[in-house]
Amino acid sequence: MRRALARARDGKSLDRGETATLLHARDAALDELLTVASRIRDAGLEAVGRPGVITYSRKVFIPLTRLCRDRCGYCTFATVPHKLDAPYLSPDEVLDIARRGAVLGCKEALFTLGDRPEDRWRQAGEWLAAGGYDDTLSYVRAMAIRVLEETGLLPHLNPGVLGWRDFQRLKPVAPSMGMMLETTSSRLFTERGGAHFGSPDKDPAVRLRVLEDAGRCAVPFTTGILIGIGETIEERADALFAIRATMREYGAIQEVIIQNFRAKPDTKMRDVPDAELAELAATIAVARVVLGPKARVQAPPNLVDEQYELMVRAGIDDWGGVSPLTPDHVNPERPWPHVDDLAARTAAAGFTLRERLTIYPEYVRRGEPWLDPRLSGHVAALADPATGLARTDARPAA
Repeated sequence: MRRALARARDGKSLDRGETATLLHARDAALDELLTVASRIRDAGLEAVGRPGVITYSRKVFIPLTRLCRDRCGYCTFATVPHKLDAPYLSPDEVLDIARRGAVLGCKEALFTLGDRPEDRWRQAGEWLAAGGYDDTLSYVRAMAIRVLEETGLLPHLNPGVLGWRDFQRLKPVAPSMGMMLETTSSRLFTERGGAHFGSPDKDPAVRLRVLEDAGRCAVPFTTGILIGIGETIEERADALFAIRATMREYGAIQEVIIQNFRAKPDTKMRDVPDAELAELAATIAVARVVLGPKARVQAPPNLVDEQYELMVRAGIDDWGGVSPLTPDHVNPERPWPHVDDLAARTAAAGFTLRERLTIYPEYVRRGEPWLDPRLSGHVAALADPATGLARTDARPAA
């Protein structure tokens, strides 16, 4: 541990073994690790011209469908057709959520859905066919266009596994997209009882290919890891290295989420202990050390209990999407903090909270090919031209 901490403190590149060692840091060793991670984060913020600023995105959460072909052991978002009024939200329901969000000053419409539910559920395929849609992604695209054109909110799409052609279809209608890598552990995918057993879209090789395709298509992309789902410390380190390799090769990873597992009733993993917050802090700090000052690192604020300052010390520079209107449909038992409270918590940790758009400032400034010209006007209407962050006085409009 002492050697790994010294190498991190001196800015030397860590190997997987040293990284795994640091993931075990607790107590005094954790304090030293947090100091190193904070210094790296602060240097990165200084370099991009926003020292002392932690960001968030004001959003609405649009759960387009809760049907999914995967069977993850921890998920309460995915359900079965007979528990839903309809397989998908209707266009009117989607637009109602977006319009109410626009009134409250939201600028992001986060589309979350299950992976290709029509491949598993007959009801999904029939609903899509009746509406004239070839597949779920066709409906995602159509709804993103309507939200963009009729409300002015910027869509961020989380439709699961995408191929190169899918990215080409969706890029003109959404400034950013995302998919959690979660883990590179093939055990959890191939072995019965694993968190991802029976889930074809959770093959780590497939998900890594998605990150690469996002880079090839120049799509600003959000990814991250989920800790505490049965992966080993070594596998957790491997996932961070895999994300770093993609970042360096393609430059498309605009944000890395470090998310902690929280057990939920009515799931296969309901009796699995939650990932401890000290473990989360250590993982965030190691991610910051491994990924470096240019990475944007996020921890969801509704999953950290009261430990906001600890996560700031660990090296985050973003709180992710926070909604004044819609719940976190993936973690419905964990309400979002009020933005004013989040700002106060951030200030108590020595930082200023600023609103960003769903596409990060670095990509707003770069323009093409990262931002499709068909979206540039929509983004410009909401972006501060000096910083690329959200304009505080801007309100989405059709």
